[in-house]
This record gives sequence, C-alpha cells and structure tokens, in this order.
Amino acid sequence: MRQMGSNHPVQVIAITGGKGGVGKTNVSVNLSIALAELGRRVVLLDADLGLANVDVLLGLKPKATLADVLDGKCDLRDVLVKGPGGIRIVPAASGAARMAQLDPREHAGLIQAFSDIGDDIDVLMVDTAAGIGDSVVSFVRAAQEVLVVVCDEPTSITDAYALIKLLNRDHGMTRFRVLANMVHTPHEGRAVFAKLAKVTDRFLDVALQYVGAVPYDENVRKAVQKQRALYEAYPRSKASQAIRAIAQKVDSWPLTGSPRGHLEFFVERLVGQTGSGL
Repeated sequence: MRQMGSNHPVQVIAITGGKGGVGKTNVSVNLSIALAELGRRVVLLDADLGLANVDVLLGLKPKATLADVLDGKCDLRDVLVKGPGGIRIVPAASGAARMAQLDPREHAGLIQAFSDIGDDIDVLMVDTAAGIGDSVVSFVRAAQEVLVVVCDEPTSITDAYALIKLLNRDHGMTRFRVLANMVHTPHEGRAVFAKLAKVTDRFLDVALQYVGAVPYDENVRKAVQKQRALYEAYPRSKASQAIRAIAQKVDSWPLTGSPRGHLEFFVERLVGQTGSGL
C-alpha cells in the first residue's frame, strides 16, 4: 500500500490536545522515533510556531526555523534538523510573536511548502500548539489523522471536548483518535476515554477511536531534564514500551485516498492517488 516513487502517499498525523501540559510534545517526539524504528521515514513538524519546544526538549540548536522559510531566506529542506532515532525535525521559531499570528494565506504557504519534501518521507507528525487557535485548526484540518492527547484531569477532558466540538461543528470533522497519557493503570486510560466519549456521543456527531494509553513514568521527567527523548534514553521504560505498542497500531492505519476539498498537506499526491485504490 505504501509504494515508493515520485508520488507515494504520506501519512500526516496531527497530535493535539486542547490544553497545554498533557504531554503532547513528548508523545509526538517519542511516537515519531518509534515509527522510525519500524522503518518509516519520519519528519516531525513543531507546529507551535511562536513557542518552539521540540528542539528545546531534545537539546537541538537549529540554525534556521520555519520563520526563515516564511521570510523566503531558505527552503524547507534547509531547516530540517536530524533528531534522535533517525527522525528529522522542522523547528519552529521561539519567542516570535509574528509566527504565532500568521494569516490564513501564510498558513497555506507553510502547508504547501511541505510538498517539496514529500518524496523523502513516509510520515509527517505535526505537534500542534495548545489551545484552539487558528494555527491549531489550520494544521489539524490539513492532516489525515488527528490524535487527541488527554489525561485524567477535568480541564484536559473539557478542553479536548472544546477542540473536537470546534473542529466538528465549524469544519465538519467527524473522526478523531484518542490517546490517554500519564495514566496509572490501563483501566484509568479506558476510563479517561470513556469520559470524553460520553460527552461527544451526547452532543456531537463524531466517532472517537481509542488508540491506547501511555503510563505515568518518572523516566519522562528524567529524560526531559537530560534534554533527550525518553524512547532513546530509557527504551525499556514503561512509557517507551507503551509508545512502541501504539506505534505498531499507528503504522497499520490506512492511508486516506482522496482530497477532502480544503487545504491539506501533500494534497497533490492525494489527487494523483485517487485512481489507484489507495
């Protein structure tokens, strides 16, 4: 299904969560590395445009960022940074207010810029900003899969619901995948999902799919302090093992086969694939 060649399809996964502090960036980084371990060529986009944190989390010092691409100083290929486990990272700018306030045309330009590197990747992971601002909505709508990260706190569930409601009611999105993070037991993970599903089932016309849970793990904090990816620093930790299992599920997700009529990453590839049964 994932044939190579000049127009092979790219799986685009937006990782989002509504509120901050749910561990979204950690999930994005470690899931990217786990997918690379399965043989996928993975690029991770730090889509928190004004408050970059992927490079900080990993102790990277990028020479150029998406701000330079937007200013026409370089191409997207020029800002790719090698990360752990063979992944490549597209760093955002840090403390750049302008990047946090891009207009729709500039968002569209950034999304279209990824077409230049499509031949070279299998999976694009998009680590969105917290909240439900325009940039989050732009990037989530442009992805094929939306992975909502929640944890067992009322604010996390409320904010995840607000994000799903906005995407459903204003943008017609109906399918979301959910990952429970920092849970203490597998049962707690399922219970968190059930709480969210109970509200969405009652008020929205959406389908939520439970992807799994990542346990609370003290090694996550240790890895953050070392500015290393958990998956690389503590590959046998409980959280790494859970991420590995989730990556295997993600790797089997079917590729969306046709454009949906709005701005998407690699949309020209989808157009090219419509006749091929993908």
